[in-house]
Parts: sequence; C-alpha cells; structure tokens
Amino acid sequence: MPETNAAPELNGLYFQLFNEIGIINQLSRAAFEARLPDGMVLPQFAVINHLIRVQDGRTPLQLARAFQVPKTSMTHTLAGLEKRGFVEMRANPDDARSKQVWLTEAGRTFRQTAIASLAPDVAAFSDVLDRDELVEVIATLARLRKRMDAARD
Repeated sequence: MPETNAAPELNGLYFQLFNEIGIINQLSRAAFEARLPDGMVLPQFAVINHLIRVQDGRTPLQLARAFQVPKTSMTHTLAGLEKRGFVEMRANPDDARSKQVWLTEAGRTFRQTAIASLAPDVAAFSDVLDRDELVEVIATLARLRKRMDAARD
C-alpha cells in the first residue's frame, strides 16, 4: 500500500481494523476447518470458492498469483483437490506448456455442502448484526478488498 499522510489517529484505527480482521480470520478459519471433511483444509476450499467467484479455467500460475503463494504450494493444493475429484486439469488451448483448472460437479457440490454446514455457526451471530448492517459491512469490506487488490497488482 502506498504511504499515507493520514493523521496518526487514522493510521491507528486502520491498524485496529486490520487487527480485528486478522483475529476474525483466525477464528473463522478454525471453525470452518472443523466442519470440513477429514484431510481438507481451508486453502483447498478457498481455491474452489475462488474458481466459482472468478470463473474456472485459470492456470495454476494465475491461482498462485491470486493467492500470493508459490506455484509449488498451489500445485500441491490442486493435486489434493484433483485426487478428491473436485477439479480436473485440462490442456490450456492458448499455451501447450500449461494446464487450466476446471471445477467438477463434485467440486461445486462440495462447496455448497461446505457452506450449508456452517449454518449453525452463522445462525449464532444473528444477534450481532441485523441484515442491513451486514449488507453495509460486506460492502465496506468489498471496497477495502478491491483497493488492496489494485494496490497489489
């Protein structure tokens, strides 16, 4: 992120915001991974979710860049997903040296089942934010993510 001339108080508030997001990430990751089938980890789910969000057919290198991990780490994650039948690797028609990652129907079904398994956990938070507040928080976080994505690229 570029340096800012924001007041120190604003910098401190942004630090608190990112600190809270980090803590929420740790807590939500542990809760979600507890609901995933044995042997599955959140990075595997995240790849499936990403492919649905941005469209499948991405190369392993594109996925590694999107997740800011080494290509070898992404290759390992994809191998686990392929072994479970959640993705398939196909030849890249634009570059014979690479492959593209495509979700299978089993991968799409797995995502829906995993999200549905969170229903009891999510219901426990209904007293924290009402629907309108939740929509507002999501919109705010989406703006922040888009800004950070732009700064990364």
